[in-house]
Amino acid sequence: MESFFYKALQLIVSLSILVFIHEFGHYIFARMFGMRVNRFYLFFNPWFSLLKWYPDKNKLEIIGWTSKEKDAEGNVTSETPHALITIPLGKPHPKDAKKSSWRDTLYGIGWLPLGGYCDIAGMIDETKSATDMASEPEPWEFRSKPAWKRLMVMVAGVLFNFILAIVIYTGIAWHWGEKVIQYQDATEGMDFVEQFHNIGFQDGDILMAINGNPINALDPSHRWDMVQPGTVVTVLRNHKDNVDITIPKGFVEKIAQEKQIMSYRFPVIVDEVMGGEAAAKAGLKQGDRFLKVANDTTPSYTEFNKAIIDNSGKDVKLLVDREGKKIELTAHVSDKGKLGFKYVSPTVLYPVEFKQYTLLESIPRGWTIGTEQLTNYVSSLSLLFTKEGAKSIGGFGAIGSMFAPHWDWLWFWEMSAFLSIILAFMNILPIPALDGGHILFTLWEIVSGRKPSEKFLEVAQMIGMAFLLLLLVYANGNDLFKVLSK
Repeated sequence: MESFFYKALQLIVSLSILVFIHEFGHYIFARMFGMRVNRFYLFFNPWFSLLKWYPDKNKLEIIGWTSKEKDAEGNVTSETPHALITIPLGKPHPKDAKKSSWRDTLYGIGWLPLGGYCDIAGMIDETKSATDMASEPEPWEFRSKPAWKRLMVMVAGVLFNFILAIVIYTGIAWHWGEKVIQYQDATEGMDFVEQFHNIGFQDGDILMAINGNPINALDPSHRWDMVQPGTVVTVLRNHKDNVDITIPKGFVEKIAQEKQIMSYRFPVIVDEVMGGEAAAKAGLKQGDRFLKVANDTTPSYTEFNKAIIDNSGKDVKLLVDREGKKIELTAHVSDKGKLGFKYVSPTVLYPVEFKQYTLLESIPRGWTIGTEQLTNYVSSLSLLFTKEGAKSIGGFGAIGSMFAPHWDWLWFWEMSAFLSIILAFMNILPIPALDGGHILFTLWEIVSGRKPSEKFLEVAQMIGMAFLLLLLVYANGNDLFKVLSK
């Protein structure tokens, strides 16, 4: 339960940052071009808002809502704002009918953490229809501005998300640097998922090269490159034989649902024995290396962990290597599959390559990582049109599961940067209701000289919203199905 809380909290905080930056991009460009922004919201606010700030009225509302009066035909005739708590902040600042100001905007925080919005006056979006455009255009409205300015406003959200990703990757490189274990230095090799076994990989293989070029674990694209059709991956097997494995066509689709395709193998060596636990009672000492548990040979943690769990609640024989001598011991495994000792970390067993960047060096590194992540993500989108790829589409549950089960700042920022790239690219797709749809229609206007009608834009917006709603239901339905099928 605690891990679920931390994952959910990190997801909400991350999405809050990404959505705010995205909508702020629209907001700041709209203001630069003299457009009035009616509302700027973090999170959605159906029925009520957690916080509402009216700069023009100079007041702050906590838990605010609006009651509406309608006529016999169902049309809204008047709206009356209410609030649980109202805090006056000073004298009001009346709106100027001829120009816009930042004070014209209602700034708010909703209660539904699924996004946010920037309501720009005179623009047909999820908050307005063609009916709302019946009046004559005002000079401060979106629809009154030249097409190139409207285009810039639409591009700004995507641009800001991509810039945010670069800034985050730059900050990570500067603050944390980069730490990796090069594959060639991991003497026990790697563990691979079943799909890799099926095409010729074996647990314990040491990754050496991709298409003849040595693999650098610092290269963020190497894992994507090594699963492309026709790629030749060279591995060192049994510490003596170089083996070439050619990736077959369709392999990427087969691993589409795998969160982790491989992991480092490492021997289990005792680092610290807990007093009073089974390991101490059995006579295990610091430096002991496990060779066997019961009848199972345990060259790495993978085999050791499985053997211990299989023998939960039992007395088992252990074979360890102690300073070159083989020692046999007997220990009782707890019902939870524990012996009561800490093992030596792989970062101690294997040399860790650490690269620290100065601020100036971190900027190009951040750009390199950001652009390569974007390239890899765009390349992987072809998987969505396959059967396995469609099954891998996930909603908020799948995204949340990608965060650490505890608060980890490095992992949080790495995930946030990657999600920012995804948000940027997905928003630029030419789908009505997304920024890309507005960009497409504006480009058409620039090229053809004909502006799409407001009715057309309204219908396109409705179709786009329906498509996105279905996609949202499908993605989160996939999450639910995976939970129920476990």
